[in-house]
Amino acid sequence: MANRAFVVAALTAPVLLLGTATAVAAPDTSAGRRLAIETVSNPRPSLVSGGQVLVEVAAPPRTRVEVRANGRDVTSSFRAQPDGSLLGLVTGLRDGANDLTARASGPGPDQRTSLRVTNHPSTGPVFSGSRQLPFYCETQAFGLPAASQPLCSAPTQVSYQYRTTAGAFAPLADPATRPADLATATVNGHAVPYVVRVERGTIDRAVYELAALYDGTPSPVAPDRGWNGKLVYTFGGGCNAGYHQGTSTGGVVNDLFLARGYAVASSTLNVLDTNCSPIISAEAAMMVKEHFVETYGPVAHTIGWGGSGGAIQQYDIAENYPGIVDGIIPGVSFPDPLSVGGPVSDCRLLEQYFAGPGAAFTAAQKQAVAGFASYDSCVSWNQTFASRATATGSCNAAIPVPARWDPVTNPRGVKCNSNEQLVNQLGRDPRTGFVRSPLDTTGVQYGLAALKAGTITAAQFVDLNAEIGGLDYTGAPAPQRIAADPKALETVYAEDILNSGSQGLRETPIIDQRTDLDFAGFGNDIHTTEWSYVMRQRLLRANGTAANQVIIENHPTPAEAAAASAYELDAMDRWLTAIDADGSHRSRQQKVLANRPADLGDGCYLSATSRITEKLTYPASGQCGAQYPVAANTRMVAGEGLSLDVLKCRLKPLNFRDYPVTFTAADRKRLTAAFPGGVCDYTRPGVGQRAPIGTWLGYGDERTGTTPPTKLR
Repeated sequence: MANRAFVVAALTAPVLLLGTATAVAAPDTSAGRRLAIETVSNPRPSLVSGGQVLVEVAAPPRTRVEVRANGRDVTSSFRAQPDGSLLGLVTGLRDGANDLTARASGPGPDQRTSLRVTNHPSTGPVFSGSRQLPFYCETQAFGLPAASQPLCSAPTQVSYQYRTTAGAFAPLADPATRPADLATATVNGHAVPYVVRVERGTIDRAVYELAALYDGTPSPVAPDRGWNGKLVYTFGGGCNAGYHQGTSTGGVVNDLFLARGYAVASSTLNVLDTNCSPIISAEAAMMVKEHFVETYGPVAHTIGWGGSGGAIQQYDIAENYPGIVDGIIPGVSFPDPLSVGGPVSDCRLLEQYFAGPGAAFTAAQKQAVAGFASYDSCVSWNQTFASRATATGSCNAAIPVPARWDPVTNPRGVKCNSNEQLVNQLGRDPRTGFVRSPLDTTGVQYGLAALKAGTITAAQFVDLNAEIGGLDYTGAPAPQRIAADPKALETVYAEDILNSGSQGLRETPIIDQRTDLDFAGFGNDIHTTEWSYVMRQRLLRANGTAANQVIIENHPTPAEAAAASAYELDAMDRWLTAIDADGSHRSRQQKVLANRPADLGDGCYLSATSRITEKLTYPASGQCGAQYPVAANTRMVAGEGLSLDVLKCRLKPLNFRDYPVTFTAADRKRLTAAFPGGVCDYTRPGVGQRAPIGTWLGYGDERTGTTPPTKLR
């Protein structure tokens, strides 16, 4: 269990538990060990929550050990483990600082060590800053009792299901019963009854869910025969403003995972359509995972899983809060919410333009300007996500209409712009009351590649850029281009909210699961393939290699999706297991690169039974490139590079010699007026672009409220 917090003291002293407990001898496998305490359920002792923590004490052989919490003897909570350590769930922690001490006595002088643990309420926040208010509760969607704002807490409930021999899940009132149609699962090579324990409750104001095969009441200090010791954490898609608890998680009752013995966890704040802040999602995942470990015991490794917005959370949590997930399998991925904002808003503006001044553009010309394999992807972005940049256009039904923002009747009401969840990072513009926005279109030359290719005329290029307009701070159409807030730009780069791929991701095994939706018949889908290569380009630029990211493409058929999912889950497990077993002195990044399974590499599925391995490139090439061509998007057509990390470009003077066409005098005048400050110079870094300041940034807890970012211990 990597990244635990150790506090070590020298000692010379078989391990016995003393205090109020009956003495228990640990296996004599700990020769040379020094006395140490570590927090297991949360590797950062300053971020513990819920009033309890799973603790491991390592002591040398032939010693007797006593453990205390705030002076209270808690030795009876500990049990000897096969590796010679002692494991115990310490409960009754008070909010704030708690002192854990261990004493080892035996031959030679006594040895002591201590560890300061800071406990936070299970309702949070632990590091994400001030809570979003109001916050509408939805516990009843999960069969939990009704809850009250602002904490939306509800008592924990446990239910049971079983897998039938017909391949379905069915409720089970008594987990000790064995229905005639009960299936079996295979865990570590052994057949076990396919009975599932499902736990639901509230943590960090979210509803959480845990699912694992049932083998009696789980214990954090005794291994469960129905669990393989590994956790899959699922994340859900979308992107919206929040202000409500949510009615779904990433999903936990999943045969792919449970049949193999994995436990599964998720929460409503790990669904980006409920919470479009990867920072809040990281906090919720950390707290839910901590509770899982305190219920079931130590986790060998945690695998992230989920598509679209679920992929965003995996990429961003692995980058900025490494250790919550150890390996990630993002599906139909995007790198972060802000990178996507440009093309989404572009599509809204293009739709307005093509419905008005640009009505004469042909279907082929629209597609060339948008860059996607089909212009229908732009239509879909406009229909599904463009409203997320407006004041109230995407408000969830849980938010009462009278509570929503209105410039006249309710100027302090709920705003449903997706940036609302990032207020603790970006701040509010005091002039408007809206969260500062990094969105920008100043200097963007829409359709530039289409002009150079001869697909649109010079006159069309000029008219497009002169008439496309922008959006105001409420998301309403405006004649002027969009200008980013300078403070927002500084923040998103410094705090890695625009994912640079330079921090935790460089040490994270990644299998990018690209179900290809770019083909004819699926061209109206927003999940276009170029985004997998955008993230790859960022990894390459930041780290000199992207060998820790594998991209595997498959067709959007149930058979291929099932085959790909099963292979990728198994491959990730083998990859992480090899890393865990690597006792060399190599760095974490080196271990990740060295231990990738030999059969795992870029490639694609030609059918559900045929997977080939070959290097995937942008532009696409080879057999996979023929099967899965990769297109572009609006910003790439406008001249931005594949990394797509320039939110606001630096400008250069408009120079008509840069174009392969001749403009009329009138067109020159219009284009000059459209770009009074110049056009984008993508050979230079973006405005505010810089290296991030570090991982594990905290923005305040339940006591402090929102604070400037600090590096958490």
